[in-house]
Amino acid sequence: MNPTGLDLPPVLAAFVFGLMGGAHCIGMCGGIMSALTFAVPPSMRHPARLSGLLLSYNLGRISSYMIAGALVATLGTVLSIAPAARLALQVFAAVMLILMALYIANWWKGLLKVEAVGRRFWRYIEPFGRRLMPVVKLPQAFALGAVWGWLPCGLVYSMLAWSLAMADPGRGALLMGAFGLGTLPALLATGFAARQLSALIRHPATRTVAALLIIGFALWQLWSTYQMATMAEMSSA
Repeated sequence: MNPTGLDLPPVLAAFVFGLMGGAHCIGMCGGIMSALTFAVPPSMRHPARLSGLLLSYNLGRISSYMIAGALVATLGTVLSIAPAARLALQVFAAVMLILMALYIANWWKGLLKVEAVGRRFWRYIEPFGRRLMPVVKLPQAFALGAVWGWLPCGLVYSMLAWSLAMADPGRGALLMGAFGLGTLPALLATGFAARQLSALIRHPATRTVAALLIIGFALWQLWSTYQMATMAEMSSA
């Protein structure tokens, strides 16, 4: 099932959405990346070591995304048994993408209510991350990233809704992995204090363009879902 209703492979689309969501990622995780960088003792803060720590952190984070994607997609296999349920999941995925776009563009913050639900679980997970600080070894960075991968995030939840519509654990994991890789440039730039790239990603025009493109994907999905429902109704008549 291609929840976008497009010929563009879902994994590629997820990667692009990750890139588009870079501004939100900087706001949510940029501080964590900076803290990870500055927690390293000055004598060990050379480019090679920092690169390894930041990459390990993000690999851990993306691994958690993939696990979550597989779990949610497994639930989708149960929910999508009936044709009507499959269509409902596609509509749900499209709506979540629109909410994600509104969130990225700062037009409406309704997705924060979804994050509030995740915060109830996060308070039990977050202490494990604190125990790993300060991070000076690669396994520590990977473990910390794996913990912070469960940080309540409306952007991630929107993509998980898409994984749910995939209704295939393997494809759900790949979708979230591609999304995580898409967020990587923004977060690595933040870790290295690349102010120019951060400013570009945060710029209102960049956010607006990203939001409009995501909304375009979502509307195309809704149109495809409508066509599928119409064809199913005609064939059953």
